Amino acid sequence: DILVDGKLCDCDVVVDCKVGDPVPLEVKLTNWSKHSVGPFALTVTPYQDYQNGVHNYELQDAITFVGSNTFYIDSVKPTKDSVYFGALLFLYTGDFYLNIKFHEDNCSKDLPLSWFCLPSVHIRAMEPVI
Repeated sequence: DILVDGKLCDCDVVVDCKVGDPVPLEVKLTNWSKHSVGPFALTVTPYQDYQNGVHNYELQDAITFVGSNTFYIDSVKPTKDSVYFGALLFLYTGDFYLNIKFHEDNCSKDLPLSWFCLPSVHIRAMEPVI
């Protein structure tokens, strides 16, 4: 599960946030397999989608992370959850998306397939109401 500002995200949800306010990000992974998985890492990469097949990943002047955009995970035991917290800070208005990917390494073949199908997260950063 992915939560942005406390709201569960799936393909049809747009999360609204205010420019300049930290936006909490929570990634919850549940291991439904019969064995522990890990260690591994996942990275959150923001981008803008221009709706013509072009994605802009050069957003260092528009979005910053409070902490790191990479989560390092030792292991997730069978039938257990592992939850990771971070925060984003949007510096400009606009529609942004989050791409959440696992690092490719030798253990990625052992990760549950559902973890590779995390939903795309759509966030709309708006000016604060004064």
